[in-house]
Amino acid sequence: MAHSTPYRIQSITEVHRLLGLPKPQHPLIGIIDLKGMKDDPDIRAVTFDFYVVSLKRGCDGLLYGQQKYDFDEGLMGFTAPGQILRGEDSGVPVQLEGWMLFIHPDFLWNTSLAKKIRQYEFFGYAANEALFLSDKEENIINGIADNIRNEYYANIDKFSQEVIVAQLELLFTYAKRFYERQFITRKITNSKILSRVEEVLTGYFNQEDLISRGLPSVQYIADQLNISAKYLGSLLKQLTGLSTQQHIHEKLIEKAKEKLSTTELSISEIAYELGFEHSQSFSKLFKSKTSQSPQEFRAAFG
Repeated sequence: MAHSTPYRIQSITEVHRLLGLPKPQHPLIGIIDLKGMKDDPDIRAVTFDFYVVSLKRGCDGLLYGQQKYDFDEGLMGFTAPGQILRGEDSGVPVQLEGWMLFIHPDFLWNTSLAKKIRQYEFFGYAANEALFLSDKEENIINGIADNIRNEYYANIDKFSQEVIVAQLELLFTYAKRFYERQFITRKITNSKILSRVEEVLTGYFNQEDLISRGLPSVQYIADQLNISAKYLGSLLKQLTGLSTQQHIHEKLIEKAKEKLSTTELSISEIAYELGFEHSQSFSKLFKSKTSQSPQEFRAAFG
């Protein structure tokens, strides 16, 4: 019977055991070849106690977050400890290719990457925000993975951790570069996301119950678009120079200007209708965005 709750994998040794592989060369880091492997049909959701980086081809029906993806091109995924990876049995035999890299947080202890790894936002992305690689990019990533693999299978010595950490930093730097390229090159998808952000914000601020709902959160916007908040923020920052929160504020100011110029509501009433508990907070935000107080803006309309 398939697991209804995520199956928790607590160690890299456990991954090897589940896949029928020999014990890992090191208990805190591992890299495995996926060729010829198949998913365990009884494990449809899994969570790891360590970082996982993968490059896959030929994987059908993987769910990461809420989105389903077919791996018909080189596709990278990144998961941080505690994130859930889900899969579905498509009923069609598949041949996996690629590799998975496992990094326990303890392996990074007292290294430059220990804190820095938390700054790589792609560990918070979901599957519909996975990294699609060109052939050239895939060759670069595979080259770095080969370097890690060679060091991993060599005799472990006092330099091994330093060498592997350096390769990991290089891998993550390239991933960051390729994600930024993806924000630009996947224009159709990204323009749709931008349009949807506008639609969601317009719809939200046109509702009559903002008094009880308050201002929209970044997570609310991301949930409506069915993507992760971190990916949405990275995408908007790359394409528009504004964060998700700034987009929320821009739409809020637009709505405020409409009410200030077309109604006789007081400043306090407008602030209240827009979801502010205190009119002072509204006035402060309005002035920071327009260099005018709400009263000064209204006065300009006579």
